[in-house]
Amino acid sequence: MRVINDILGYNDRKIFQDDECFAFSLDSVMLANFATIRLRDKNILDLGCGNGVIPLILSLRTDKLIVGVEIQKQLADMANMSIDYNNLSEQIKIVNSDMKDYVNDENSEKFDLITCNPPYFKVNEKNYFNLSMQKLIARHEVKITLSDVFCVSKKLLKNNGNLAIVHRPERLLEIFDLFRNNKIEPKRLKFVYEKTSKESTLVLIEGQKNGKPGLKIENSLILFNEDGSMTKEYERLLVEVRK
Repeated sequence: MRVINDILGYNDRKIFQDDECFAFSLDSVMLANFATIRLRDKNILDLGCGNGVIPLILSLRTDKLIVGVEIQKQLADMANMSIDYNNLSEQIKIVNSDMKDYVNDENSEKFDLITCNPPYFKVNEKNYFNLSMQKLIARHEVKITLSDVFCVSKKLLKNNGNLAIVHRPERLLEIFDLFRNNKIEPKRLKFVYEKTSKESTLVLIEGQKNGKPGLKIENSLILFNEDGSMTKEYERLLVEVRK
């Protein structure tokens, strides 16, 4: 069933969702806040944009052009519905395409910033047999692999452009290899913890195409105190782009 909701923490941004599809998560909200937007940046791309949550949040941080590429037509259609509803059709453009097919002469080395919240699991990981095809594509590397994301990003990024992704810490070494193998130098790293007593569940990483070596490990983001209350850092995250 299709519904319209507030984006988590952003009452001035509405988004259409459908329970048959993979809904946006806190991962995307964190990535949209983590990515660096420089004053000189003119073109921003979100790969695998789903129903458009990252472009919608990024539009609160910049007035530059934002393009979202999404392979699933149902999700791309919902992204366009949300963009129209929020009167952002002049700033955000959605392309219903396989991101690998989006690489062409027109788009080559065009983007200053690329964001991506990719599928976390390889096809042989986790029990996915009870998932719908829409959710399977969003969560598992059925249509796109992590290697594909980096290969595409290398071709679409301008020199010194940034790639920001969110992923699982257990694949961190693989991610670092993919960054450097594609001439994108890791520059920023931030771990996310549900609580200090638990292991990290997410990691945010940003790299620069042909950047100089030098990795900054930022303070970790802790979402909840041990009593279950929201931490001040998490509260700030949800309102940060309004300031």
